[in-house]
Formats: sequence, C-alpha cells, structure tokens
Amino acid sequence: MKKAAVFDLDGTLTDTLASIKYSADKAIGRYGFAPYDRETYQYFVGDGAAALLKRCLIGGGDEKLEYFDRVFAEYKEIFKENCMYQVRPYDGIKELLLALKDRGMRLAVLSNKPHEQAQTVVAAVFGRAAFDMVPGQRPGRGIKPDPQGLYEILSTFGIPKADAVYIGDTSTDMLTGKAAGVFTAGVLWGFRTREELERYRADVILKNPLELLDYLG
Repeated sequence: MKKAAVFDLDGTLTDTLASIKYSADKAIGRYGFAPYDRETYQYFVGDGAAALLKRCLIGGGDEKLEYFDRVFAEYKEIFKENCMYQVRPYDGIKELLLALKDRGMRLAVLSNKPHEQAQTVVAAVFGRAAFDMVPGQRPGRGIKPDPQGLYEILSTFGIPKADAVYIGDTSTDMLTGKAAGVFTAGVLWGFRTREELERYRADVILKNPLELLDYLG
C-alpha cells in the first residue's frame, strides 16, 4: 500500500504553460528576440528557469548566451508578478487529491519552478492545506532529475521509497523517480508524449488522474 504521493507541478497538477510563455516571451522580447509558440515551450520547460531561458536564447541565435544574465534577471521579475497568469488545475486533479487524502496518504509537490512561485501557485489553486510539503527550486539544492528533493520529502515523511509514488509528465520526472528508486507514473495530460514517457521507463502511464488509484496497492 502506497503511503505517499509526490507530484511534479507544471504539466502534472496544473497547466501553467501560458504563464511561462508570457513571462519568457516578454523577457526575451525586451532584447529583440522573437516569441515562441506554445508547442515549443512544451519542450523548453521542465529543467528549471535557467535552462528555459538558455533554450530560448540559443533558439534565437544567442549561442554564446551573451544576453543570458540580463534576460534571466528580467524573467525572474516578470514571472514573480505573472506566475498565476491563466493557470488552472487539470481536470480530475482535485478529485484525485481528495481521494488520496481519504486514504490517509501524505502528499507533496516537487517542482523545478522557483520555490516562491511554486508555493504561490499551489496555494492559489489548491489551498495551503492540500499538500504537506511544496519544495521548489532553491539555491544550493539540486534540481530534478537530481533525486535529492525526493529523498528529502520521503525522509521528512518517514516513509520508505517502496511505499511512495512519484507522478510527472516529462523525461526529467521519469529520471527523478527512477534515480530515487520510487514507483514512477507518467501522465499524458501534460506537456510531453507517451513515446517520451515510455522511453524513460515510466512504471505506468496514466490517461487521466483517477487512474492512479488503481496502482496504489
């Protein structure tokens, strides 16, 4: 019986792509770079804000990242004010969280989104009591796929890895779960494809949130 569920945030719990696209397009646009379409951002996101902006700049021709420091600083300020722009939970997520709570499971979010914004989004969409922990990206902490954050959550909960499930939508998430030795569920409602999730060895692939209940033992 699984006792803890740890979720990725962007593309797993919430559709946040509009907020990321809006902030990144605005930041790079101030230095003359063209915006990207939504599909491109689906593959730019997932590895933290720094990686996102580097991909934007390299794609725009700044291969030496000469604009990175300035654009990254702009992005952080813009995103701080717009992290809730058109953000919504995916259908079925709130019902899933209630079902997991009814089973007495501990719940956490592990995100590569900056810590302050991760906290803001989760509190605004789900309420502050929905999750026991919501660690985002912080200085001095490894970002996913480094499993450090997942280890810390399970240690705080006092729950062994065999009793946990990690849920995400990208190759980064699959690598995180596998590195931690945790049962890893890939989701199809997020930013990436079934092929990617299969390639990175998801233990199970979910078509809708409530399917997770079938794999908790």
